[in-house]
Amino acid sequence: MADETTTGVNGPLTVRYLAVPPSARTPRVFTELTIPAAELFWRFSRSAGPGGQGVNTTDSRAELSFDVAESDAIAPWLKTRALERLAGRLVNGVLTVTSSEQRSQLQNREAARDRLAFTLAEALAPPPPPRREKKTPAGVTRRRLENKARRGQVKQMRRRVDDY
Repeated sequence: MADETTTGVNGPLTVRYLAVPPSARTPRVFTELTIPAAELFWRFSRSAGPGGQGVNTTDSRAELSFDVAESDAIAPWLKTRALERLAGRLVNGVLTVTSSEQRSQLQNREAARDRLAFTLAEALAPPPPPRREKKTPAGVTRRRLENKARRGQVKQMRRRVDDY
């Protein structure tokens, strides 16, 4: 088990997410959530990505899993929001991200941590304010119908007289 004070890829994961729905009148307010390293589970395997001959011998692909459903780091109301938004990505309440773009395991671990933090930040952010339906102005509707009638008259004038 990793020590909580360690930093880097072995330490706790800090997720910075939007705390208040964005609007034109208020500044963006962010909140930080720290996930302890003990709740993060790493798995490594051989990558199919770049690396030449070394790709067959090193376990450079990094897979990071986080149990959203059983986590004590997330408040219950935030956990409910995250579980709803991540429903399609979760397997038994566990969110898993992978990275195999780099040749180095360390770089793939950093990329997986960033990807997990970004995914959780999107899931924890509040929903946007509801869109207000606006009624189409009467002048716009009137002009559209007048133009439509005018085009109909132009087309009617193009017809031959014996067509009707």
